[in-house]
Amino acid sequence: MIRNATLGSAATLITGALAAGLLLAPSASAASAGKDNGSAEAVGAQIAAARAARTGIDWKDCPADWGFEKPIQCGWVKVPLDYTKPFGKTIDIAVDRAVSTGTKEERQGALVYNPGGPGGSGMRFPRRVTTKSPLWVNTSKAYDFVGFDPRGVGHSAPISCIDPQEFVKAPKADPVPSNEADKRAQRKLAAEYADGCKERSGEMLPHMTTTNTARDLDVIRAALGEKKLNYLGVSYGTYLGGVYATLFPGHVRRMIVDSVVNPETDNIWYQANLEQDVAFQTRWNDWQDWVAKYDSVFHLGDTRAKVEAKYQQLRAQAKANPLGGVVGPNELIGFFQKAPYYDSSWVPVAQAFSAWAAGDEKPLIEANAPDMSDLKGNAASENSNAVYTAVECADAKWPTSWAKWDRDNTELNKKYPFLTWSNAWMNLPCATWKSKQSTPIEVGAKKIAPVLIVQSERDAATPYQGGVELHRRLAGSRLITEQNAGSHGVTSLVNPCINTRVESYLLTGKVDAKDVTCGSHATPVPPAPAAAKSLAQAPASELAKREELPAVR
Repeated sequence: MIRNATLGSAATLITGALAAGLLLAPSASAASAGKDNGSAEAVGAQIAAARAARTGIDWKDCPADWGFEKPIQCGWVKVPLDYTKPFGKTIDIAVDRAVSTGTKEERQGALVYNPGGPGGSGMRFPRRVTTKSPLWVNTSKAYDFVGFDPRGVGHSAPISCIDPQEFVKAPKADPVPSNEADKRAQRKLAAEYADGCKERSGEMLPHMTTTNTARDLDVIRAALGEKKLNYLGVSYGTYLGGVYATLFPGHVRRMIVDSVVNPETDNIWYQANLEQDVAFQTRWNDWQDWVAKYDSVFHLGDTRAKVEAKYQQLRAQAKANPLGGVVGPNELIGFFQKAPYYDSSWVPVAQAFSAWAAGDEKPLIEANAPDMSDLKGNAASENSNAVYTAVECADAKWPTSWAKWDRDNTELNKKYPFLTWSNAWMNLPCATWKSKQSTPIEVGAKKIAPVLIVQSERDAATPYQGGVELHRRLAGSRLITEQNAGSHGVTSLVNPCINTRVESYLLTGKVDAKDVTCGSHATPVPPAPAAAKSLAQAPASELAKREELPAVR
């Protein structure tokens, strides 16, 4: 729920701001006002933005252990922990940037990025400039590329729910329950995880909402010296963008949202995860059909049913005797869900699967075994999961009745078994959450600059209807549909039909007169058998290099 104060409290905050000599940020104007206008949080956000505009960002070389080389610069932006108390406790939000490469005349400001999650760090975004990523060369002439760690993430007052080494330790129990005892064990783990979040990060939890992160985003805008925001959000970042557009419609200059979360209030977040299970099964079926089509390469079966049977054989083997002692059914789901997530993962996932079927477990083990010596990486993984849980649990009220969870997921699992129970256990801590849960904001804006929405038709993580629904809610927006494709995160892929429109929009602000349908960026085709064998035997690190996977829901 958006926390509203009495008129008297809000008036006191305003008086305090004026007494402190602060000028209210532009969000106080009628033209900029969104649905949060007049609340204590809105006033707090205005005060914080005005303060940030005065302070700016002290850009310096990034700390050595952050791993960002020159010329990328890093800095901090202070935001209130609680926007109803803008003069109370603050937290530092980590930001970084690569400055625009063009002339002074070409420069159009800063482009701020969020990769999703919730729990994903956007700090790698400036590398699209420093590595001269071909899709972004022209855009980087016009914009500083700015990334940030959202509240609770990475370097921004990071939260934790469990010891990182325990979090990554494998193998974990099979997420698909065989009996009631299995369900009781998973319920116990979920409740313990919720308790751990409260014990380790209790002060932060009530404030880990998307609305607060959107307010942080506006404070970052002000600290950057920008009157209006240029923003690129992927996956959960689209929901963050939609909430920002709702709270600050007059502050939107250019906004691209890619792979869209359905923003309907009834969808956030319990229903969204159920719908995600359906979409994942649909794309999993697509992948299995494709594998069967190339049975002469993969030798996993020439029908979807045969490929599924081989997968279940793998799961059963890993449950009885985990591969390498560390890869069980839970770890396998984490690996195989890359195929529904990204079309570019179809080949490498199939090849690792094929290698196992031919008697070589090494690719699956190397791709899934935890590295217990990677303390920093394990802490980042645990932190990301903690933020995912904290935001989704704080954003909305979840069902507390186990009977409802059991009934809904048991029924769903009958037709859509690939991800259903795994997803249920991941979200079940929200059923016993020990901190305040809000009511989702009604996303939408009638007076706003045109927003560009990009969505693949068969996206598993954020089903297509999400793009359609956000399009309906943002006046003047345009929807680009990538037809017959299922990749999550479309703007980072080579598809001239999409790339040229994204670039044109960022450089000129222009959108098509109507919505656009583009063909698929690529149809996955396996290499010749010799090359397939070579890749299947490659180290897991080489498989990972084939795509820099964004953080996603």
